Amino acid sequence: MSIFLRATALAVAATLGGCAVQGPARQVASLAPQQWQAPLPHNGSQANLAAWWRGQSDDLLAQLIESAQAVSPSVATAAARIAQSRAERVAAGAALAPNVDAAASVSRANQQSAMPMGTTSQAAFNASWEIDIFGANRAARDAAQARMESAHAGWHDARVSVAAEVANQYYGLRACEQLLAVAQQDARSRADTARLTELSAGAGFESPASLALARASAADGNSRYLAQRAACDIDVKVLSALSAVAEQELRRKLAAATPAIAAVAPAIAIPALPAATLSQRPDVFTAEREVAAASADVGNAEAQRYPRLSLSGAIGVANFRSDGENTKTDTWTIGPVALSVPVFDAGRRRANVESAKARYAAAVVSYRATVRQAVSETEQALVNLDSTAARAGDAQTALQGYRANYAAVDERYKNGMASLFELEDARRTRLAAEQTVINLQRERSAAWVALYRAAGGGFTAPAVPMAVAN
Repeated sequence: MSIFLRATALAVAATLGGCAVQGPARQVASLAPQQWQAPLPHNGSQANLAAWWRGQSDDLLAQLIESAQAVSPSVATAAARIAQSRAERVAAGAALAPNVDAAASVSRANQQSAMPMGTTSQAAFNASWEIDIFGANRAARDAAQARMESAHAGWHDARVSVAAEVANQYYGLRACEQLLAVAQQDARSRADTARLTELSAGAGFESPASLALARASAADGNSRYLAQRAACDIDVKVLSALSAVAEQELRRKLAAATPAIAAVAPAIAIPALPAATLSQRPDVFTAEREVAAASADVGNAEAQRYPRLSLSGAIGVANFRSDGENTKTDTWTIGPVALSVPVFDAGRRRANVESAKARYAAAVVSYRATVRQAVSETEQALVNLDSTAARAGDAQTALQGYRANYAAVDERYKNGMASLFELEDARRTRLAAEQTVINLQRERSAAWVALYRAAGGGFTAPAVPMAVAN
């Protein structure tokens, strides 16, 4: 009869197992646009973004990125979050399996009865199992699973962010070095003009006002050079801190390396459909997994409002020793089958459900906001790339023209056919054109880095959620 009752209890539990409470939708529409509004850079095959930096013929950049990722606190924090979420996933899954404990005890007693004084020793395995009728534990497991997947994506996102930060700093430093070379050349040119003007003024061919202007121009050029040099020194120190490479070693590597030309960096082909690009973004995937986790939390909170069924049992051995004789017995029990039914909790469980639903709604809003931000970042990077490409030809044409004009005015000035004011005006326009070309290259490299981040930096979202196991 007892076997029949146990079988009946298990059958009832299995039948009720299909009564699991379902949370809201685990996946929601992202509301992404149907097409890009900015032109796409499809002038090359799609690069392997995970190793995109190595395709720019600048080994130093790749080394600095790898070094920075190895010491980054944000990457280390993301890795710790993976370990934490993996442990939480194991703990949540373990709640679905029976729990087995081993217990042992020894006691000695003398009772005022017919039982003689003796020593009792026992050892047993105790098992308990909560039958997950309404899916509370399964929902907790699913939430932990989604958050573990989110943690993996967060780790990649941290690495992409560090790589982009180092690359921007590196490109900024290289642009600063180019501007420093221009400033140094300009300072030398102004100093040479001041020297010639001083000689002419001493011979009576130039007025004191022209001499004062030449000296002021030379001082201004030297000041610009010193300020630019200080800016480059600061950039080196920032890059050293980011990459954890000693400053002296970094300066030596910078001097020995040939900087990459960002304008001809490997092309990143962006899929024509925004949804395809967004699926490569770890932050979007993280937000989507948070929606799934919040949905499972709602299911878990809802299931807490329903009865809970548990089964326990034990198997063991016992020994009673008295007056040199041993009496051994084997023991086992199945049960009780315990049913816990919520009766009154002053609205606590209902409040937990409402709280979980509010968190789910917030996760959906956050997910869609992340998608909008991702679309915006991609569109901005595409616009900047298109703009810098269109402006590059005009900037070079302007620079060549201003260089030719300055050379002609400088020659006329040396022959006494042009005034110092004309020379200074030609110098200013040429200097501005030099800086415009360099800054345009820097802007284009920043646009490539922004597109690298917007395209996900080589992250590949799982085609299906990671395998779910108890």
